[in-house]
Amino acid sequence: MRKFFILWQREVAVYFRSPAAYVILFFFLLLTGFNFWFVLNAMNRGPSSVSVVEAYFNTVFFWFGFVLPFPLVTMRLFAEEYKLGTIESLMTAPVRDGQVLLAKYFSAVFFYAVLWLPSLLYFVVFQWQTRLAAAPAVGSFLGAYAMLLLIGLLYLAIGCLASALTRNQVVAAIISFATIVILFSWGYFTRFFPNISPGLRDLTSYLSPLEHMALFSQGLFDTRPVVLYLSGTAMVLFFTFQVFQYRRWKV
Repeated sequence: MRKFFILWQREVAVYFRSPAAYVILFFFLLLTGFNFWFVLNAMNRGPSSVSVVEAYFNTVFFWFGFVLPFPLVTMRLFAEEYKLGTIESLMTAPVRDGQVLLAKYFSAVFFYAVLWLPSLLYFVVFQWQTRLAAAPAVGSFLGAYAMLLLIGLLYLAIGCLASALTRNQVVAAIISFATIVILFSWGYFTRFFPNISPGLRDLTSYLSPLEHMALFSQGLFDTRPVVLYLSGTAMVLFFTFQVFQYRRWKV
């Protein structure tokens, strides 16, 4: 465990020593802040049947800002090590392959959490200024941020796998972005094809992050998406481990 934390601290330090991390954080906060302003502006036009939390986590601007950072956060994890040749010195250290993989992955998870943490202030300031509740119950906050984490775990694992497949960061970013967009777009399948069979509609609903976020942001918890994202994350990380081991011996 001690070796894992040393590796994790190394990876986190790499993030925050890079100017790119602060550029990502700045533009991400700019986009999420605009999304919050857009939601409040839209809700001020008339009565709304949804809470501020529900509206915030279910807009086009939210989903655009949500999907975009994953390739940028994960593209350097393995690709940069391969390109610079530092992977060889890392592998000669007394650490296991699994420790290296998990340290890199959880450093990306940590930076992802840092990206979203300031968004809590939007709701705090809103409730402080308006004396109104941003959500009818605490469960809406917990559900929305739990779904943020669950989907993020899977998409970060996909980005980690893409980075392990190539030594080019741009190629890794393209692979992860394309894969994530394809998975995310599955949620729009029923909107493009409204006359599909009930079975396919149920499958689409089960796999759709749009449906999951809409459900959880209302404070309604369902164990099926939890199992889906956690099992999907574990599977992708397993594939990443196999690719990493193969490339290690190949190098």
